[in-house]
Amino acid sequence: MTTPLDRRLDRCAPTVLSLYRLVYGLLFAAHGSTSAFSWPVRPGWRVEFGVWPGWYAGLLELLAGLLIATGLCTRAAAFLASGEMAVAYFWVHQPRALWPIGDPPTGNGGALAILFCFGFFLLVFTGGGRFSVDALRGRG
Repeated sequence: MTTPLDRRLDRCAPTVLSLYRLVYGLLFAAHGSTSAFSWPVRPGWRVEFGVWPGWYAGLLELLAGLLIATGLCTRAAAFLASGEMAVAYFWVHQPRALWPIGDPPTGNGGALAILFCFGFFLLVFTGGGRFSVDALRGRG
């Protein structure tokens, strides 16, 4: 049984999905830009230009984040971003410690990688939403 509140919230869902995609994409792009180009802030780690895998991961995050933020090729970009974050978690974070909450040595610092992974995984199935380039192109 649907309540009046459910009906009102359902009407807002496409707009909120587009807002979610925009914010998640911009955050991911900012993380990538920080890793690849030390902009807008310097990261707490050093990534040399062109060094595998760190610099390329940052570049992928920047490009995928911008695609996701605009809603262009959202599902494909979200699939790549989700996969990259899964790889990052299991290659970088999980070997440090089992628990993702907290920094080493008690945790592995991978909570953000998990959040990005599953946030983008959701976008693989939902698409970019009503206010996306994909929707304008008739592919949303």
